[in-house]
Amino acid sequence: MNDEPSTKLAIAVTVKLFAAYQEAFGVSELRLEFPAETPVSEVLERLLVERPELEPWRKLTRFGINFQFVEPDTILKDKDEVVLIPPVSGGY
Repeated sequence: MNDEPSTKLAIAVTVKLFAAYQEAFGVSELRLEFPAETPVSEVLERLLVERPELEPWRKLTRFGINFQFVEPDTILKDKDEVVLIPPVSGGY
């Protein structure tokens, strides 16, 4: 049994990438670890550190966790599936 506070535990999430994010990373999915109690917005922060060219998308990106749109301050849980949703063009 682990008696350490949850804030010291790491969680692993799968990040699905689309559009500009997929182009920048060259893959459709990343597996990342974060400390417990991390908000979903930290996923975007980490990706922007690795790929600064994505900075223009910061304020336009929406977040999804497990097939639901969520607010940037939503706390991640272990094994969550995160989607970063940049604006896309299209329609008719």
